[in-house]
Amino acid sequence: MFNASCLGNIRRSRGYNYEHTLVQRLNNRVWHARRLGGSSTGLPDIVAVNNTDGVLLIIEAKSGTNDILYVPQDQIERCLLMRNMFGKYPERHIILAFKFMSKKRFRRKNETVYESRKLLEYYKVADIVADMSVLPIIKCTYDGRTYAIHKNKTVALNLPDYSMPFQKVVRQVASASAIGTT
Repeated sequence: MFNASCLGNIRRSRGYNYEHTLVQRLNNRVWHARRLGGSSTGLPDIVAVNNTDGVLLIIEAKSGTNDILYVPQDQIERCLLMRNMFGKYPERHIILAFKFMSKKRFRRKNETVYESRKLLEYYKVADIVADMSVLPIIKCTYDGRTYAIHKNKTVALNLPDYSMPFQKVVRQVASASAIGTT
């Protein structure tokens, strides 16, 4: 029999595997990354540094089988606190890493069903939260769109993409702005 605690273990395992994979992909001669333990420690999921160029990445990683992934306010807050703690780094970014698994999970006639789809990963710069008086819940959709949720209001939040050191395409960090209401 499949129970709720088993599902929780699968979700935790999926999250750990994604974090572990990101750390492995980040570690090279220039970048150094470590998994910090995430929710259980009150710290962000991953910290990565490039001491040569003075770059610090504070990473919160989310993976799942749904079309929407969320980053809660408390997890955004701990990323912001960690980013501010390391002020000596001239370039510091909060990166939200989203992995949408290749199997989408949904309920049909009281049964869990999986459907194949393309595996997608997005890396979003969330530095804009430093300027917010109230931290939102951040939502990312399967197509890479991001939103800020305050109470019952959802607002488009165009977080820019970040080119991770292991990616081939180079994209610049740009400023993000909240536009429109959903």
